[in-house]
Parts: sequence; structure tokens; C-alpha cells
Amino acid sequence: MTEFTPISALIGGAILGFAALLLLILNGRLAGISGIISGVMSTGQNAFWRWAFIGGLILSGLIAPWLNLSMPTMLTASWPLTLIGGFLVGFGTYIGAGCTSGHGICGIGRLSLRSIVATLIFMLVATIVVFVSRHIVGA
Repeated sequence: MTEFTPISALIGGAILGFAALLLLILNGRLAGISGIISGVMSTGQNAFWRWAFIGGLILSGLIAPWLNLSMPTMLTASWPLTLIGGFLVGFGTYIGAGCTSGHGICGIGRLSLRSIVATLIFMLVATIVVFVSRHIVGA
């Protein structure tokens, strides 16, 4: 999916923002998916809401086609490249003390300087990776 889809991006952003707001109001928690997943795997504390949040993410992917929202249908990268990328994202999340959802959605919404800087670094690195992979490596 490389085409610009502003309507579906707007709907997705609104749903993400609403879900993050609900989690904050109802549970007093920030919606950073890396923190939610690590909380489930490490301590199991507050496991119900964490599994419910993860289940909602999976369920939304299953419901999206019924709402006529397009989804990526295939990976164009190889499995080794996908695994290396997943490891780097996880490592970056660990050293950045959060992920794009935690810093980008919740942190910027709270005007956190740390989250603004982290999100700018995420976007800069993503831009560099896309440029290198498309124009230098040719993947």
C-alpha cells in the first residue's frame, strides 16, 4: 500500500486517539503498545485490560474489511529482513523507553518534550530507512 489514503488514515487516527483517551480516562494508563505487551509478558499485572487492548487491535484488523477499509495483503520483504526489522523496532522501543504509539499519540498529546523528541527521531530514522531501502539498496 503506497497510495495516499487520507480518509482511512483520518478514521484510523481518530479511532486510535479515542482508544487512547478511553484507556487514560477509564484506567489511568497510557496506550503505548510496547508497554502493554511487555506488561503482559513480564509481570502479568493488570493482565485483563492489557489482553483486551491487544484483542481489540486484532479484532479491528478483522473488522476493517467489513467497513470497506483496505488492508495490506502481503509482505514484500523477506522473512529474515522482517525478523531483523522486528528486532530493531523492539530494541529501539526498549532504549527509547516507549514506542510510536506511546510517545507519538499519548506523549505528544500530553505535550511531553521527551516524547516529541523521541517521535522526531522515529520519523527521521524511518525516513532514512525508506530512502536507503528504496533508492540505495533497491529493495
